[in-house]
Amino acid sequence: AEIMARDLRIGARGPTVRFTFEGVAHDGAEGETLAAALRAVGVLTLRHNPVDGTPRGMFCAMGVCQDCVVLIDDRPIEACRVRLREGLSATMLR
Repeated sequence: AEIMARDLRIGARGPTVRFTFEGVAHDGAEGETLAAALRAVGVLTLRHNPVDGTPRGMFCAMGVCQDCVVLIDDRPIEACRVRLREGLSATMLR
């Protein structure tokens, strides 16, 4: 059986930048989406459903489903629409 690579990013990558999610530092490529960078480092849960507490994460990867909404600068925004930059800090929507 063929095993799929964990890193699903395609194309040339920008320089490495440091960002944080939930206070934990990670490295990613400048310009890739926050959702892709988090998935690449194994972070799949980006928030929890407010009704039943089930984990939610990147689903559509184009900003329509809003399953990947996080807080950046106290603003809710889809992680799949945010481009990674040095020092970016995001937390789960609570």
